[in-house]
Amino acid sequence: MPAKKTMLRPKKQATMAKKSPPLDLSSTRGVSSWREAAQWLRARGIEDIECITPDLAGVARGKMMPTAKFTGDTSLALPSALYRHTISGEYPDETANFRYEPRDSDLKLVPDLSTLSVVPWESDPTAQVICDVVDAEGNFVPYTPRNVLKNVLSLYTEKGWKPVVAPEIEFYLVAMNDDPDYPLHPPKGRSGRSIVGGQSYSIAGINEFDELIDDIYHFSEKQGLEIDTLIHEEGPAQLEINLRHGDPIELADQVFLFKRTIREAALKHGIYATFMAKPMQGQPGSAMHIHQSVVEIDSGRNIFSNPDGSPSKEFFSFVGGMQRYVPNALVMLAPYVNSYRRLTPDMACPVNNAWGYDNRTTAFRVPISGPQARRVENRLPSSDANPYLALAASLGCGWLGIVNNIEPTEPTADTANEGSIDLPRGLLEAVALLEGEEQFDRVFGHEFVGLYAGLKRGEFETFMQVISPWEREFLLLNV
Repeated sequence: MPAKKTMLRPKKQATMAKKSPPLDLSSTRGVSSWREAAQWLRARGIEDIECITPDLAGVARGKMMPTAKFTGDTSLALPSALYRHTISGEYPDETANFRYEPRDSDLKLVPDLSTLSVVPWESDPTAQVICDVVDAEGNFVPYTPRNVLKNVLSLYTEKGWKPVVAPEIEFYLVAMNDDPDYPLHPPKGRSGRSIVGGQSYSIAGINEFDELIDDIYHFSEKQGLEIDTLIHEEGPAQLEINLRHGDPIELADQVFLFKRTIREAALKHGIYATFMAKPMQGQPGSAMHIHQSVVEIDSGRNIFSNPDGSPSKEFFSFVGGMQRYVPNALVMLAPYVNSYRRLTPDMACPVNNAWGYDNRTTAFRVPISGPQARRVENRLPSSDANPYLALAASLGCGWLGIVNNIEPTEPTADTANEGSIDLPRGLLEAVALLEGEEQFDRVFGHEFVGLYAGLKRGEFETFMQVISPWEREFLLLNV
């Protein structure tokens, strides 16, 4: 029998207690009530509020309002069609599983006050808050990204478990260019020279952009976002930011905000920051590696380890689930045509579904650690992925492995990228695999799977209308 669906409803915001403790207005991120929100905003002289929520591409959508209008009684609405347009702003044709809401009725934004923070790059005092999306009856809309992830987490909660994640986000800095037909190039650093590749972990490479990086740190601190480490990656002006481990919703929120933050800091210095999976030909792509573990809610014990410190049955089943299901969910981790240009051999990227201990050529790497820190790193997601959907896909596949008792293959000790490619090689193939996996309706929701697949097909059709320079170069006079 299919698992009984649990309808999630937004939590009511706390109201003023009879005896309220003194408010801590020093917090840079989040409050617990509308009363605290009013005082927090007043203490900072905030004039405007950005009420934002991620669409299926991870783009911030929403409304801005004066601070005086931001109260518990405020009604904020967005059209349902917002979740049915592609990254290029087009609306795909309807199919059996991709339908438009006939009335294009309103969806309601419910501010999550724990995400309230300032917007440090705005000229006027401005704050932002991430919102959940509910329907007219107050039920969470199941196909919105934050709610897809929450539904996956509820599967763990039912078993008394809580996932812990830590994303690593790679991105490129590129010279400004307003012509999409023109290839991207690395920017010039403080030395006045264009940056070249092959500078992994170079401190000098980071220092070429020290003022920009200072702004990233400053903007992050103002928003209460905690950076663990920052390094220079293999590509020219390719950087990586690692976030501290924590709750998946909180970390997805942070990645969502970090992308905004890094772009704004780069623009301040006349540079673009891009999270494209493969922005430059012949250079490594950008990934969003996800470290994952699962702990007991009551005790905090890592369920991936037995009491004697050895790997547990749940650990091996989680890995088995990643191997079995992640190739079918790859379109949630690699969502665009460009994403599959990154997934090529010999480009510091796994093109397999193998796993291994401390083996970076495998899709699923188990870092060397103590029993309490035992975790699985998913190295397949690209930086262009919606963080909410990428985390939902990765954790959902691991959960399916546990509940279905799936055994993994033997760990790979050698180079895993030799031989056949074990992943879909293009967007349409990945979409078909998503739709063909019956278990995903249970984990991600039937409505989400149909909607997301329809959008991806629409984006592919738009892409196919564009004639590339390669076609003009090699087909114009040769065929």
